[in-house]
Amino acid sequence: MSVANSGGSEDRDGQHDFDFLFGTWSVRHRRLRNPLTGSTEWVEFGGGCTVWPLWGGRANMDEVEFRDPRGTILGFTLRLYDPKTHLWSIYWASEKGSTDIGRPQIGRFQDGLGEFYNHEVLGGRAIFVRFAWSQTGPDSSHWEQAFSEDGGHTWEVNWIQELTREKGPSG
Repeated sequence: MSVANSGGSEDRDGQHDFDFLFGTWSVRHRRLRNPLTGSTEWVEFGGGCTVWPLWGGRANMDEVEFRDPRGTILGFTLRLYDPKTHLWSIYWASEKGSTDIGRPQIGRFQDGLGEFYNHEVLGGRAIFVRFAWSQTGPDSSHWEQAFSEDGGHTWEVNWIQELTREKGPSG
């Protein structure tokens, strides 16, 4: 589960890894109602997001709207690329949460899959959190979140987003 820079010739400039995400998207969500409880009940809902580049591609930001059955949630994501480590840091905040954007998910893309990790506390338990990003077509992408309570040996996927690019008036 290490995301440390391994150095050497395999390093590459990954500052454009999220370029596929720029634009406006419709988002279909599937969220596990009660993660890490053995629950198999999923909740489905819609939403949308708009993503734009910052700093010539070394950062990007999105604004999101989730139309969860519990209520609409507005939020944003800030992604920052470090050209020295070749790692991305992903920060998240919502208008329903605190004003603290918290600790970032940290990781990189390899072979078309972006994996990003963090440590959090859920229900008083320390867990690992993994985000996984992939582009599934020119106008589609996939994101999922998973939790691990055993140090990353096993993972429970608990949130899936299927994104479809919205077409502009010309097409």
